[in-house]
Amino acid sequence: MAMPMPFLTTTEPIPFENERREMITVQLHRRGIHDERVLEAMFRIPRHEFVPAAFVPAAYDDRPLPLGAAETISQPYIVAAMTEAVNVQPGDHALEIGTGSGYQAAILAYLGARVYTIERNQLLAISARERLARLGFAGIEVMAGDGSMGYPVQAPYQIIMVTAAAPAVPPALLEQLADPGRMVIPVGDLYHQDLLLISKQENQVRTRALDPCQFVPLIGKGGWQDVYGQ
Repeated sequence: MAMPMPFLTTTEPIPFENERREMITVQLHRRGIHDERVLEAMFRIPRHEFVPAAFVPAAYDDRPLPLGAAETISQPYIVAAMTEAVNVQPGDHALEIGTGSGYQAAILAYLGARVYTIERNQLLAISARERLARLGFAGIEVMAGDGSMGYPVQAPYQIIMVTAAAPAVPPALLEQLADPGRMVIPVGDLYHQDLLLISKQENQVRTRALDPCQFVPLIGKGGWQDVYGQ
């Protein structure tokens, strides 16, 4: 199906080009993702580089994929919906909680954000840092640590994106959100959450529910502390 999106027109071969086009037209645009900057980022970023080798053929499928260490890369629709919700602007400082493979950080950087991303699993953090460097992504700082407490050294952030489920919005993250600023975070129990968009404007905090969702738990002082025996 032809789409009025100039970025889909290319004369150079692109790995998994048909799969990428289907992801954009079927999984994203038809389901309500209309920000062309977000759609272009999703088309251009090579998602197959961010999944384990065994799952490369399924990289553009509409489902999350395992990364190991009880973590996943979110399905394309959720990545796009979260990205569209925070309305990334060039020059924004963005804090991501839950680096995983680095895919979401790459999307944010493509859109012009300066990204600080925290991963609790040190091996995944190292892997993501190396992958992002190999693919040529600048403006992304990957750290290992407790993301539920944020990263106050570089606060405040115009964007905070949490890619793990919290029982409530961590106070540290709300404190580090700029005014104005946007945070997207899944909140609920360990099995069902609502994706929330939290906006801070003139000292007023507003919350809007976006989609029901299911994420891996946010482990840490500001999240879940009794999962996996921790």
